[in-house]
Amino acid sequence: MTLNLDYETDTKLALDFNDIITRVVEKALDMENCPYEVELNVILTDNEEIKEINKIHREIDAATDVLSFPMIDYTVPADFSGLEEEEQDYFNPETGELLLGDIIISVDKVIEQAAEYGHSEERELAFLTAHSMMHLFGYDHMEEEERIVMEEKQNNVLEELKILR
Repeated sequence: MTLNLDYETDTKLALDFNDIITRVVEKALDMENCPYEVELNVILTDNEEIKEINKIHREIDAATDVLSFPMIDYTVPADFSGLEEEEQDYFNPETGELLLGDIIISVDKVIEQAAEYGHSEERELAFLTAHSMMHLFGYDHMEEEERIVMEEKQNNVLEELKILR
């Protein structure tokens, strides 16, 4: 796995964010039975930058906690069959790794929401990473039935890692 992690804010998290993100990503990949080595980009930023990205890509002029930019167009969430037929679109030609996508997390929101929900910053960062991973696997939460499935999957990742509220 290639995890490109960029920390692009002066706001500091007093935790090993690299370890937390790596463990969540690896557990999510295992639990979704991803058969490939993957390449994934994660950017930790601040509210100002994520607001700008949110405005550009979603036309929402507000800071958000996490943005997900999947590289794969799934017919069925986490169905990795048939991806090799689109090799030029989904795989890094130099490494052969599956290009999963990009995750952008607001460190400011990690801190704010951890305090708001009464749990640790570790738990909030892990939750946002797990949530975003589910989006990169093609899950969504626009419909109630989809939301239930997605929440169960992201909660299972956190429970397996024993990162609880």
